[in-house]
Amino acid sequence: MTNVRRSDYDVTDTVQVSSPAAVRAAVEALFRPTWPETPLAPLQRSFEHFDLLFAGKIPGYHGVDTVYHDRQHTLDITLALARLLVGYERQAEPRNRLGGERAVAGLITGLFHDVGYLRRTDERESRNGAEFTLVHVSRGARFLEEFLPVVGLGRWAAVAREIIHFTGYEVPGVQIEARLSDPRDVTVGHLLGTADMIAQMADRCYLEKCRDRLYAEFVLGGVAVPVSSTGDRQVRYASGLDLLRQTPEFAAQTRRKRLDGEFRSAYRYLEILYGGHNPYMEAIDRNISFLHRVLRSENWRLLRRRPPIFAATADPMSTMRALMVNYLKRVWSG
Repeated sequence: MTNVRRSDYDVTDTVQVSSPAAVRAAVEALFRPTWPETPLAPLQRSFEHFDLLFAGKIPGYHGVDTVYHDRQHTLDITLALARLLVGYERQAEPRNRLGGERAVAGLITGLFHDVGYLRRTDERESRNGAEFTLVHVSRGARFLEEFLPVVGLGRWAAVAREIIHFTGYEVPGVQIEARLSDPRDVTVGHLLGTADMIAQMADRCYLEKCRDRLYAEFVLGGVAVPVSSTGDRQVRYASGLDLLRQTPEFAAQTRRKRLDGEFRSAYRYLEILYGGHNPYMEAIDRNISFLHRVLRSENWRLLRRRPPIFAATADPMSTMRALMVNYLKRVWSG
């Protein structure tokens, strides 16, 4: 592990998480010795489809145009999930082991967990995938129901439709678990939800991405300034800086309610892979500690990283800013 981590590499600075090929190779290197009898062809086909889909090369879909939930975000979560699945399997009692096919289906669910942000070409009213923020998980569930049979994993479609919701807030966790008959599927869901949270919060540029990109998505998604059916406005995040001011509390609540609560400290399954350490949780702690330093000093120039965006459009940030400004004008002029 190097002292200076590259912005588009994973938390260990060993895998380029902006590259589908690099993440696929890392996943296969983890899966093959863990489940040597399990065919990985469905996984390989899924990575190929992901690459084309997010690039806008699949008929019926625009490519990814969200600036926070870009290709790197998804691949980073996918790699973290692969590590969690393998870490769990190495420690589980024989009767609780996942088995290779369940792990592959879970990993594919992770690979497409944010596919609901992608706009279909027949959705002519939409201008950016961030507009689907509040419903993107349900959209992703419908996609998986159609996609898993294509790669020969149709019998896992009903499970994927449920466990993808562990990555969002559309369905309460207890309700998701009630719909799953096998506790091992619940475990995969907890690992998926854990990967989604820890990989993005451990990102080297997490703070800058929250300020510059996530806030913009929250505006377009109706999260930053929600408007009720009666036209009332509520300001949850007044700016990207305001979002950052609320991030320490968000991180604390996420750790308490989701990671240690709903997901039952599943992040600890990583420790067997790293000699008792957890590079994701350590990186999160560093990010939040640095944010506290920034907040105390109000020296926002300390957040100076400008990582690339891995989207399908030429200048996604300029487009996003223009859409955000227009949206706010409409909200406050109504």
